[in-house]
Amino acid sequence: MEIKNVKLSEIKSNPNNPRVIKDDKFRKLVNSIQEFPKMLEIRPIVVNADMIVLGGNMRLKACKEAGLKEVPVIFADDLTEDEQKQFIIKDNVGFGEWDWDIIANEWDAEIISSWGLDVWNVDDMTNATNYDGLDQSSKLDKFLDAEIKRMFLVYDNDTFENVVTWFNNLQEKHGLENHSQVVLKLMENENI
Repeated sequence: MEIKNVKLSEIKSNPNNPRVIKDDKFRKLVNSIQEFPKMLEIRPIVVNADMIVLGGNMRLKACKEAGLKEVPVIFADDLTEDEQKQFIIKDNVGFGEWDWDIIANEWDAEIISSWGLDVWNVDDMTNATNYDGLDQSSKLDKFLDAEIKRMFLVYDNDTFENVVTWFNNLQEKHGLENHSQVVLKLMENENI
């Protein structure tokens, strides 16, 4: 498969593209391309022999918005029609999940949000846990319907460092994936 720079005007958006990008995320993608154009060299747009996009429709749209004149593309012109359809879907499937413990402890939420990752903010957490004026049943329904359940623990700086170290040690000792699993393990067996 060949990679080369191609004029944007030669590339055709895929009319059967199954993915869309909303306003805020689209703006973040445009900004990302403007601020880090090397990303396009590392992850070029994929086109078929007819110059129709198989992978990167939203990047193409964002490149146009960013004012680029040409972009790197990979020519996947040896794929059958079935393989092209398969590629379109598989390229857009998000495998795996984010480890929110690592994100929360190792990354700046504002920076990674500007890169396009949807992260929480204090307003979101406040709104998600605002049960003012709700009866018990409605409070429970709101909590159960929330996409992410949250528990807040408050520590002073010294205690926080000790707790994180302790959680990290337990996570490693028991081969757990994140701090949430550490809490579950502690609940199962208080003597670990």
